[in-house]
Amino acid sequence: MMNAEIITFINSGLLEKYLIGQTSTQETLEVENHINTSPEVKAAYNKLQDNLELVAMANAEDTPTHLLDSILESLDDKPVIALNQKRKKSWYNLGIAASIAALIFAGSSFFLYTQNQKLTQENQVVVDEIFDLRGDINKNNERLNILLEQFAQLNNPETEKYILKGNKRAKNLKTVAYINPKEKTSMIDVVTLPNLPEEQCYQIWADMQGKMVSLGILSETDRKLQKIPYTEDALGLSITIEPKGGSLNASTDTPVAEIELNIKD
Repeated sequence: MMNAEIITFINSGLLEKYLIGQTSTQETLEVENHINTSPEVKAAYNKLQDNLELVAMANAEDTPTHLLDSILESLDDKPVIALNQKRKKSWYNLGIAASIAALIFAGSSFFLYTQNQKLTQENQVVVDEIFDLRGDINKNNERLNILLEQFAQLNNPETEKYILKGNKRAKNLKTVAYINPKEKTSMIDVVTLPNLPEEQCYQIWADMQGKMVSLGILSETDRKLQKIPYTEDALGLSITIEPKGGSLNASTDTPVAEIELNIKD
């Protein structure tokens, strides 16, 4: 059984700060000393690492790579004008030379005009992409806040973890539900779902003393931690196979996965 000092240290939040690199030098030494000397602290630290990895992998998304290339390409385009002038000694050819010069001037003016228009358009593209980049930064900040919220929920000691595994009708089915009755939050991680015919889908339900309440349709293509409705006083969770689009009432067939909940107020 953990002593009071270890419990106080684990609840202090230093492990979480250490994991994301926010501890001071003194705090780092303290945390590493506890990890090396206390099996309980090491186990708590390993659990935090697993939860952070789960959140990061479940929300992983590729970063767009076209912006920098596009901007550099725009900056490299510069108009180059080569003029070759040749003197004519004969006054007889002055009229021809003047005409040619006029044509060259007109052509150069048109070329410069078109290049200026092109650069103006390219500059606008760069400006638009900068605004898009700012929008991406805002979206990334929002996603980061969601990740931090999910990470906090996973590590909340009040959060209960329930693993739903499929029966013989769906042997490879596995989902993990995280329910916190104190904060009244629920999340689900769809790990694997066996393939179904196109006209069918998986649907998750909460057992409310014999009445089945739909919590949504499950899809492996949307593989990330998702919020699902929290149901007060639910006795259990079950997953059924329903017609495509879901049903208002649970199928009368045996669920392909179910579990009882042990939620205490």
